[in-house]
Amino acid sequence: MLGPVLVDGVEVAAPRQRALLAMLVLGAGRVVGHDQLINGLYAEPPAGAVNALQSQVSRLRRTVPGLLIEHHPAGYRLVADASQVDHLRCVELLAAGCAAQALALWRGPALADVDAPFAEAARQRLSEVFINCVLSGGTTDDLRDLLGQHPLREDVRAALMRALHLDGRQTEALEVFARGKELLADELGVDPSPGLAAAHLEVLRAQAPHRGVPAQLTSFVGRDEDLRRVSKWLRDNRLVTLIGPGGTGKTRLAVEVAHREPGEVAFVDLSATTDVARALLDGVGVREAGLLSVGPVGVEERLRAALAAREVLLVVDNCEHVVDDAARVLGDLLAACPDVRVLATSREPLGITGETLSPVTALDDDAATRLFLDRAQAVKPGFHAGHDVITEVCRRLDGIALAIELAAARVRSLPIAEIAARLDDRFRLLSKGSRTAAPRHRTLQAVVEWSWDLLTDTERDLAARFTVFSGGASLDAVTAVCESDVDTMTSLVDKSLVEVVGDRYRMLDTIRAFCAARAPDLAGRHARWFLARAQEAEPHLRAHDQIEWLTRLGADHDNLTAAVTWATGHDIGLALELVAALSTYYWCRGLRTEAARQAEAVIRACGETAPRGREQEYALCLLIAWPFAQGDQSGRIGQADALLGALDGPPRYPIMTMMWGMALGPPENDSQTWHRRHRLVGTDPWSGALALVGDGLVARMQGDPETGRDLLRRGALEFGRVGDRWGAALAHHQLGEIALEAGEPAQALDAIGRAHALLTELGATEDIAELLVARARARLASGDTEGAAADYDEALDVGTRAGAPHVRATCHLGRAELARRNGDLGTAWAECDQAWELTPGGWYSPDEMRCHIALERGRIAKARGDHAAAREHLHEALRRAVGQRNLLTESAVRAELAAPAGP
Repeated sequence: MLGPVLVDGVEVAAPRQRALLAMLVLGAGRVVGHDQLINGLYAEPPAGAVNALQSQVSRLRRTVPGLLIEHHPAGYRLVADASQVDHLRCVELLAAGCAAQALALWRGPALADVDAPFAEAARQRLSEVFINCVLSGGTTDDLRDLLGQHPLREDVRAALMRALHLDGRQTEALEVFARGKELLADELGVDPSPGLAAAHLEVLRAQAPHRGVPAQLTSFVGRDEDLRRVSKWLRDNRLVTLIGPGGTGKTRLAVEVAHREPGEVAFVDLSATTDVARALLDGVGVREAGLLSVGPVGVEERLRAALAAREVLLVVDNCEHVVDDAARVLGDLLAACPDVRVLATSREPLGITGETLSPVTALDDDAATRLFLDRAQAVKPGFHAGHDVITEVCRRLDGIALAIELAAARVRSLPIAEIAARLDDRFRLLSKGSRTAAPRHRTLQAVVEWSWDLLTDTERDLAARFTVFSGGASLDAVTAVCESDVDTMTSLVDKSLVEVVGDRYRMLDTIRAFCAARAPDLAGRHARWFLARAQEAEPHLRAHDQIEWLTRLGADHDNLTAAVTWATGHDIGLALELVAALSTYYWCRGLRTEAARQAEAVIRACGETAPRGREQEYALCLLIAWPFAQGDQSGRIGQADALLGALDGPPRYPIMTMMWGMALGPPENDSQTWHRRHRLVGTDPWSGALALVGDGLVARMQGDPETGRDLLRRGALEFGRVGDRWGAALAHHQLGEIALEAGEPAQALDAIGRAHALLTELGATEDIAELLVARARARLASGDTEGAAADYDEALDVGTRAGAPHVRATCHLGRAELARRNGDLGTAWAECDQAWELTPGGWYSPDEMRCHIALERGRIAKARGDHAAAREHLHEALRRAVGQRNLLTESAVRAELAAPAGP
């Protein structure tokens, strides 16, 4: 029944017998009346219809031996079990939750070869069974096919969206919703149903993960009512601030709220930074600039661009020491990004209009006692004590969560009665502190100082020295910079003065502030140690263990920043060495604006002349900072060029050669320039691979694709041998471009796919977006316009989420070409306008992008028949191409100028 009608795999040839069999099977096990059978077989029943029906039954029995059809006074009955009838078996399997097996029974449309009056209604009923099979057990392709047959079925559309989401294809899922919404409006004049809207919301909420939310190392105790209240307020308000003294549990509560949020969440800790916007940008997962991208945009502008179209909860922790900047940045963000919500923690309100304050106060007796027992049993399994004693300790600690946890950690080494006695003495002493300080602050100071007094001299010394680190440290860093030992560090962890997460150690901010007042000055030692680590890591960033070493340096990013900042103000030679040693790290991680800001500060501290012996480092700072420098950028480039030109051989850091080439652009076509550049290329394998790729890029731009292809292939191979994913991705991307220009879209897609895999491994979001643009162009060249449009949409989504205007500009330019090819010239022109507005200035060269926009505008004008405008735009494109010394683009523009008018 589920396809052409078959009996044991055999077709019933006679159409009317086949229809009769189908009606009997549909009623298997029960009597089907004479009138029902006659009306189902004949549009106009003949004279003697009962005899005609009897004749058909007799013929059917002879045609299908073994078919048991019983005659009853009221009609006929097919004797068959449900297991013998495919549509009944299908229903049973569905009810048993075996949808995939049920779907496998279908061989095509139900009753595919039956043409009789009853058939259409029967097919409709069976069609619902098929739809249920697909909804419950179909693949993404099955659901897509089904939606093509039933485009107004919202349950099918919702199921396809969820299936695409499970496949990691969120952008496609959102496109399915958008098309459905438009279709419902056009065809039925209605909005999506609650079920379809719910599927849309699920995809939106799941598009991005919870970023940076700390893992919970202990159970959440004592603030269930606060949790419910804050979660509710966040649903109704866009800014909720948890306020209270240090140690009351503001961060712990915020983390718990974050873990329970269903949508996108980004957790940002401001305790180790004074740059609020930079910390927020990192927290929302935006790379400062892609490895292959362009575009100098201010950090705050980039942050607003990244969040303008996102529904996200920002959990911003420890605002108190940067409260003015936090209030300004978050206030601007909330005003510019309507779907952003903020949960902040601070010791004082941010003072932003619309802020909802949620005080985090002391725990009540019951909650405090439960917290003490939970933490005490964690450090001393089996711990028990009288309820009244524990309650008294917690009361004397004023119910402050941090104080309770610190006290509970002592039960491993002190009896509870001794803890209570020491608290009594200590609180009486410290209650006589400054009368102008809030009592809760004096109490917390007492708790921390009491913990301090319980330490040995060696432990106190290490606790104070540990405060030199920003954002935590590895054990190697602690033992080297603090000149300590592992046992002492372990003891501080045991006594809850230091936390350990994975293989890194960190100190709670409240404790760190207390200990820092007693710390010696180790900043210089700290900076020199991290310089050695950066220098050790640099060659690994160009090798097979690239990812591992990027991760290592990334974990110490706050320490590296602190080292550069201190050295800039105290030891300029050390600062120059640090920026130079970190240049490859910053490049691979895409932190170019941050690196430029640091390099600019170092240059200003140095003055206009490089310190003797530090010429290379100074030149590298110039190259890092020049795209973002105010004033005479060309002067910076010339100064760097002169310093590098004076070198006798390759620079100390090979990345400098690449940055020099990018700053100067394609070389003039003379042997002296080529010799000068190649003199600075090292003999190491990475530099050799870079030279091959660089020469390949130049050959392609100068109109020699075959040479370019050969050099790039060799460069990709060499980068693969040394293990640098960035270099190999660059080479494969360019090979894809050459294949596309040669009319080989299949080869282009293959090369772009290789680059995509490498950049995915690096986590290079913006670069992946640019590769999606390249893939879209390759798909368009292969005739896959739908695939091209989907890639442009996905790239635009990624570029918008990342706040990358250059990526967005290339997407709009690609959409312009699609619209022009489809004859929609108005849309094509509007897309060009958007691309032009988004094209950034300053980062290497926006002229190439504007050249391509002008070229597309020329093509659109030509398609309109406006030949004067076409010539104007094409001549502008030509001027920009010549200025770029890009013979490839220049040739394309000249060919368009020479081509006859046409679409």
